[in-house]
Amino acid sequence: MLIHHIAIICSDYEVSKKFYTEVLGLNIIREVYREARRSYKLDLAIGEHYVIELFSFPNPPERPSRPESCGLRHLAFSVDNVEEKRNELIEKGLDCEDIRIDEFTDKKFFFTQDPDRLPLEFYEN
Repeated sequence: MLIHHIAIICSDYEVSKKFYTEVLGLNIIREVYREARRSYKLDLAIGEHYVIELFSFPNPPERPSRPESCGLRHLAFSVDNVEEKRNELIEKGLDCEDIRIDEFTDKKFFFTQDPDRLPLEFYEN
C-alpha cells in the first residue's frame, strides 16, 4: 500500500496556490472550480507524482496548532540537501526553524509552515 495523496484545505486559495507552486515548486496537474461547493480543487505533484489536493472552501475554521491537536500533525518532504532547501526557502521569505538532527536516524531536518500554519518538515534523504 502507498499513500495516494494528501488533502489540504486553505483559507486563501490564491495565496496557498502561489505558495505550493511558486515557493515549494509543486507542479499543477489539474485545477477545477466546483460551483456547487464554491470551492477550488488543485491537484499538485512533485515531478510527475501526484501528492496534494489543495481545496478552498468558504470560511473554513482556523487550524488548531498550539497546543497540538488530534489529526494531521505535519507534512514532511524528503530533500537531498537540507541546508540548501532551508536557504532557498528563507530567500523566498519563509521563516524556517534551525536545522536539527533526528536522534534516531542522525538525519538533518527543519520545519517551516504554509500560509495557514500547517507545519512543513524538510527531511534529509
